[in-house]
Amino acid sequence: MARVLFINGGSEGHINPTIRVVKELISRGEEVVYFCIEAFRERIEKMGATVRTFDDQKFIKAFISGGRNYLLERINGLLLTADIVIPSVLEQIEGEHFDYIIHDSMFGCGRLIAQILKLPAINSCTTFAQTEASVEKILEQFYDEVPSEIVRLIQDKYQSLTELVKAKYDVDIKSPFELYCNPAPLTIVYTTREFQPEAGTFDLSYKFVGPSISARITHESFDYTAIKENSPIYISLGTVFNQAVDFYKLCFEAFENTDYTIVMSVGDRVQISDLGDIPRNFIVQNYVPQTDVLQYAKLFITHGGMNSAHEGLYYGIPLIVLPQSADQPIIAEQVARTGAGITLQMQFITADQLREAADHVLSRASFKKAAISMKDSLRASGGYQQAVDEIFNFKSDFKKGWNS
Repeated sequence: MARVLFINGGSEGHINPTIRVVKELISRGEEVVYFCIEAFRERIEKMGATVRTFDDQKFIKAFISGGRNYLLERINGLLLTADIVIPSVLEQIEGEHFDYIIHDSMFGCGRLIAQILKLPAINSCTTFAQTEASVEKILEQFYDEVPSEIVRLIQDKYQSLTELVKAKYDVDIKSPFELYCNPAPLTIVYTTREFQPEAGTFDLSYKFVGPSISARITHESFDYTAIKENSPIYISLGTVFNQAVDFYKLCFEAFENTDYTIVMSVGDRVQISDLGDIPRNFIVQNYVPQTDVLQYAKLFITHGGMNSAHEGLYYGIPLIVLPQSADQPIIAEQVARTGAGITLQMQFITADQLREAADHVLSRASFKKAAISMKDSLRASGGYQQAVDEIFNFKSDFKKGWNS
């Protein structure tokens, strides 16, 4: 049995794909100590891991204080989280032994902690993987297109923060790519090569294992009677970008006089009473058990987060993607490229356009056929079991290196 140190951040998109990986590691005899924020303690402890936490409010405040407009600002935010995460982790594991570390590809200062502890490292990539060249290309556009005085301020902050972190924690930082993507000798990517943009640019240290699907924890009750009889259209904007009362009302207008059954999840920041009268063909809740509902759905209208896109395609459901931020526009492009759905601009859409888009996708067999093809691809990739197979292969290889 090996002891595993797992470092993650504080969002559903980065936590959820790792949950079944943790359970599988433990079922194969590993002991897992998992660092995250308090909000995820329950679901990770249910998998059998020991959960330790860091201050989520300080973490979020530090990250946001770096700035949100440009990639280098977000990297500065990651540097600013070092003083929140690193001392907390080191203090809580003092005197303990770990055999290897699995860290998130973006949050939690994973690469830095691996250096400090001198542990073999595995990168857990819950977004699309990125190469150093692709990150450098984004930065070059920033340098070329943004006014020089803004570039200079952000770059100066990056240089000062980098030097401070290097001196304080005795770590090596060679590039913004290292801070942003936390590269490691093994990277587990929770998608397939078929869905990954520019997949041919990644070497064999990147293992594309497909989505690690697990049921979401929800305290809401849900009556499946109506959706078992009538395959619904499912609408959800995820857990972050879901404060969208106007959009939910637009959905009412789009579908209230149709034969469609609609299930709509509006999240915890919207009062259902604020939506007004709910049409009779709608089921509206703050949360629904998404993976369960998708097994009955015929169409998924989604913001296009990686978890949601994967879950829809895992069940062979065509998607209408309304991307809003982060990597969602790229995910939307990939969905459209595969033929498994279409993408729309949420800020410009009308009720008529949304209804016509749903009619279009549901009336053409090609979308369902492409979604089924993606389903087969995602399921054949192995998921959390393949992820742990790759982790164990890596563990075996570095043990051989120690003994040689």
